Amino acid sequence: MALDLFTPEDTAVVLIDHQTGILSWVRSFDLDELKANVLALAKAAKALDMPLVLTTSLEERAQGPLLPDFAEIAPVETENRIRRQGVVNPMDDPAFEAAVKATGRRNLIVAGVTNDVCTVYPTLSAVQDGYRVRVVADAGGSMTRLADDIALRRMENAGAVIASTNMVLTELAGDWTSPTGQKLIPIVGALIPEGA
Repeated sequence: MALDLFTPEDTAVVLIDHQTGILSWVRSFDLDELKANVLALAKAAKALDMPLVLTTSLEERAQGPLLPDFAEIAPVETENRIRRQGVVNPMDDPAFEAAVKATGRRNLIVAGVTNDVCTVYPTLSAVQDGYRVRVVADAGGSMTRLADDIALRRMENAGAVIASTNMVLTELAGDWTSPTGQKLIPIVGALIPEGA
């Protein structure tokens, strides 16, 4: 029996609040690894021509600007990012909700810089709205490991699938010899830890 997997043709990537200030609040996960993982998701979206939705919150305050790497990887999406002004759940922001809807995709790969705030609420809303969601747990973190565990359990209990960056990218690849697989090999390869 074939698995009902996400493909580049039916999936959008949604990255939430990967901003310099908020990143510094994460304590449950290695920051360099988190950053490498979220940037790999953005690179994969661009390499596979998948819709990529970026959003930020209160950039001019402690949350800080979007990680500057996004401007190089996805300049158009970075310029067109949804700049929220304090709304915690991006799906409650009409511009963000419209941007997600405009992708035309019902499968969402979602990562937020903090799983217990930035990821959990839009994921719960998206699942409630009938989207299928893969939450990329290692492209975010939380202030504590307990907070991370609780957030991931809450999203999973609501119907989201919890995944790792490598898991999501290999699911999209499907076959390393395919054109899709060939585009993802260097992105996945760059995530392999030194000495592994």
